[in-house]
Amino acid sequence: MNPTEAAALLARCAAFDNRQPSLVAAQAWAAALHDIPLDHDTEAAVAAYYTTAPQDPNQRLWIMPHHIRTLRSKIRSARLESFHYEGNPDETPAEYLTRYRGQVQAIASGRVPAPTNRPMLDGPPHRAVAQLLSGTARPADGPDAPTPRPATERPPTGPLGVICPDCAAPIGRPCKSAWRHKARAPHPARRRAAAGDPIRLDNDDTVTARRYLATQHLARTNGDDQ
Repeated sequence: MNPTEAAALLARCAAFDNRQPSLVAAQAWAAALHDIPLDHDTEAAVAAYYTTAPQDPNQRLWIMPHHIRTLRSKIRSARLESFHYEGNPDETPAEYLTRYRGQVQAIASGRVPAPTNRPMLDGPPHRAVAQLLSGTARPADGPDAPTPRPATERPPTGPLGVICPDCAAPIGRPCKSAWRHKARAPHPARRRAAAGDPIRLDNDDTVTARRYLATQHLARTNGDDQ
């Protein structure tokens, strides 16, 4: 848009808001809308702006170049709502881009009428949809319903993937402490078993001594709390 076209556009705006166009204003609008031509869509954008009432009844409508750009784009995009590209199966990528852009430009500008109907999907409906439409679909919980595949659980790995040689905790279950029977970190013997290393268990005397020390420690802790 050049200053002469911008002056004509401002004259159209002045018919709505009584502004006083000037040469400086025309030059400023031409610079802001340098890539927008003065065409029917640009003029329609002015009418669309002043057709919509403001949210605040006391607000004065005053169109600016960015309003022209936004509303003109919406007007042209509305014509492409049902656009369906008509191409050639044997076309090259370069030919596709050229034809696609040409068809979009022709419909967006209004030179070619926009499609009135949305394009239909090709091919038959999905088998499940066809069964529902024909009434032959089987209910999911019916006697002939397919048996659901059982859910497979991922086996535990690491120390929990083997039975603990120390406390006999089963696979997937945490180890238990000897004196409170609470869950604890895997015993060293279980970690060695999971790693494939030789298992070395403490003898009975060592286990008894550890349990005695743990009992004495627990008794002292309870005495301090009282």
